Amino acid sequence: MLNRRPPIQDYSVVQHQRHERWLLTHVNLLPDSYLGTNCRTPRPINSRRKNKMENRPLTARDVPPRFLNSTLFVGHIPYRALTSDPRVSYALYVPPQHYSYGAGTPPARVKVPLLVSVHGTRRDVHTIYELAPFADSTGCAILAPLFPTGLDGPDDIDSYKLLRSTTLRSDLALLSMLDEVAVRWPDIDTDKIFLAGFSGGGQFAHRFLYLYPERLAAVSVGAPGHATVLDEQKSWPVGVKDVDAVFGKSIDKALIRKVPIHLVIGSADVKVHGGEEFWAWMRQFKAQRGAGSAVANDTPTLLPIDQGRLETMHQLRGLWGRDGIEAQLDVVEGVSHDARGVRDAVLQFLESRLRMRLGECSS
Repeated sequence: MLNRRPPIQDYSVVQHQRHERWLLTHVNLLPDSYLGTNCRTPRPINSRRKNKMENRPLTARDVPPRFLNSTLFVGHIPYRALTSDPRVSYALYVPPQHYSYGAGTPPARVKVPLLVSVHGTRRDVHTIYELAPFADSTGCAILAPLFPTGLDGPDDIDSYKLLRSTTLRSDLALLSMLDEVAVRWPDIDTDKIFLAGFSGGGQFAHRFLYLYPERLAAVSVGAPGHATVLDEQKSWPVGVKDVDAVFGKSIDKALIRKVPIHLVIGSADVKVHGGEEFWAWMRQFKAQRGAGSAVANDTPTLLPIDQGRLETMHQLRGLWGRDGIEAQLDVVEGVSHDARGVRDAVLQFLESRLRMRLGECSS
């Protein structure tokens, strides 16, 4: 008989403990800015330091600059299993012409900015290759998480979008990725990241914005099928009534207002995903399967989609406006639900913010 998956509370504790153990092992390598803000783990005392250093991973600072490519520290970095949750992985692209900080070189005067690109429901892993020319031209690094399907059961495709589900804390997973990058690539800026996501990635991006605005230099939210609104009368993921209970964090609208926000969608992205007939079948199928019982009740779930994404985007922007949260909305003419079709608008927004960020850091 298969063991039932652990309850959501237990799994979150396990994931957090794994990450804390990893930080204890590698905390000597983390930038000082992580201590007291991004990390609650103190540096080990000197008597432990030698043992901790012996077990640490290879970092870019260990490698002569001429060998960074051969040791896979620049260029396309293969997908790596995340230490705190090996079911999840991430790939990087580090532009070779903009990252030459190895053994014997001084630290970067201005750290390389990091763009995190979160995939949609279909998990298109080619996006990082398509973004490489943008990284080369702007001098940013790219991080692409991969949250596979089937984490919460054989039919699970949505768990990562909610940030917290039965067996996954995708928000903590991304923060763990940033900590790992900070250790292995100390001259990449992981304190404040640029975040972009389309469709399912757009769902992840705007929910991450709600919880961690202090970690974002800018965010681009593309065509989410579902949106969480800042409604304190509705529970997560529809609203934010129970955010403290679900995440142990509160929503800080003042910090959200400080983040440059981009909303992007095609003008033809007006169809309901699957159509009304599809959602009627889904409701009937779930009823027959007994969905909503047992494990399914332990985690927030997405409601059926009942309107086109363009309408959802306009509604979301309007509701944000009532809270004083400004967002640039780009509606790309003639484009349907197509990440590549709106990418120029996304990159134009990000490029201006990246260059602004680099200017602020260098002044």
